[in-house]
Amino acid sequence: MALSYDQLLQLLRDNRSTRRFRHDIPVGADALRRFADATRYCASGRNLQPLKYILVDDPKLVDSIFPTLQWAGYLTDWEGSAPDERPTAYAVQLIDTSLADSILCDDGLQLEAFTLAARAEGISSCIIKSFNIPRLSEILSIRAHLKPHYVVALGVAAEEIRLEEIKDGDFKYWRSEDGVHHVPKRPLDEIIVGDK
Repeated sequence: MALSYDQLLQLLRDNRSTRRFRHDIPVGADALRRFADATRYCASGRNLQPLKYILVDDPKLVDSIFPTLQWAGYLTDWEGSAPDERPTAYAVQLIDTSLADSILCDDGLQLEAFTLAARAEGISSCIIKSFNIPRLSEILSIRAHLKPHYVVALGVAAEEIRLEEIKDGDFKYWRSEDGVHHVPKRPLDEIIVGDK
């Protein structure tokens, strides 16, 4: 059964970068495998399919990964997630350099598929590009031909996230005093620059 446009749009709206999670609710290894499975159906430049994943839900490994990540650069007064608000799982996206040096657009396509699959099952995520690659590689014993590219943090959300239109050109996300995370989005009339 196909999703309607409205159902797809709602899934996209709900798929927000989450930075505070319910640490008491695990994601589970089977769920992580389902989310990774969704990436196999994405288009791939030259159909090389050079991206691989390490899926992590072991609590000790999850705890050791958290300090390698840089979180929420715009929230300069935030010290990061409290221990009981940290992710309960991670997926590390890797480039298999034995297959390709360039991934073209594959990374974004697969990250969207992975996080949408997670969101469809009530799991929130945050895609992270800024992290300590040598330390992460050491923790996970990543082989030399696999290059860490992104980390996806996963768990059940413990925060409210609201989308709103950009005001006065300010695109930075922010958190209000009541703890709500606000995410400005450009209006449709600004992103379409030619209707012919």
